[in-house]
Amino acid sequence: MSPIKAAAIQFNVKQGDVDVNLAYVREALRRVASNGVNLAVLPEMWSSGFAYKNLNELAQRSAEIVNELLELSRELKLVIVGSMPEPNGEKVFNTIHLLDNGNLSAVYRKIHLFSLLGEDRAFSGGDSWRVVETSIGKIGVIICYDLRFPELSRRLAVEGADIICVPAQWPKPRQEHWRTLLRARAIENQLFVISCNACGSIGKLDFFGMSMIIDPKGEVLSEADEAEVEIYAELDMKIMEEWRAQIPCFLDRKPEYY
Repeated sequence: MSPIKAAAIQFNVKQGDVDVNLAYVREALRRVASNGVNLAVLPEMWSSGFAYKNLNELAQRSAEIVNELLELSRELKLVIVGSMPEPNGEKVFNTIHLLDNGNLSAVYRKIHLFSLLGEDRAFSGGDSWRVVETSIGKIGVIICYDLRFPELSRRLAVEGADIICVPAQWPKPRQEHWRTLLRARAIENQLFVISCNACGSIGKLDFFGMSMIIDPKGEVLSEADEAEVEIYAELDMKIMEEWRAQIPCFLDRKPEYY
């Protein structure tokens, strides 16, 4: 398989302003596609932010946004990953719609809700993981706080994921946790990790960006600072295969003992 060109589209999500966020993403997707990108990752809750006061109302627009991005993914020949609010009665799900060249390939609802900021009061939690065969390989997805639960990423790796995508709104001052956990998930699972964090101020929180693309050895191929930016990297699956053959962690696992 030819190397995949991936991008993380890091931007300052405007809380509650779907039209502004959508306009930014439309232009950014065209920019990265013009640079030969196959896989584009967006931040967590990129369409609306965590606008709790009118989250249910904002979630009603997600279906139309998915339809528009499906058309864009078909036109631009892109795989697109990012999360938005999905209606669910009085609450909503924090949901990734994985779009692959005009097809809705998977839906993942965030399992681990960040109770410190009240996510569990506004959101319903998901109950199943997702790994999906796409036009560019097997992709697993997690969202932000899911990163702190290594069991989930390991399950995706065991199920054959080549890449884990991580949309996030991970705020200051926990930058080093973010960086360390992302590299750990790549190293322990010997796969590529593409993270896309928000940046700037969103409501009362400040975000540090630091979106990263990491290879199966834990080396950072590309990293953003705190500004709005797209970062790029090539993902060569031969590197992953060779590394897994050199250090055969998956063959040496003893899951019956733990």
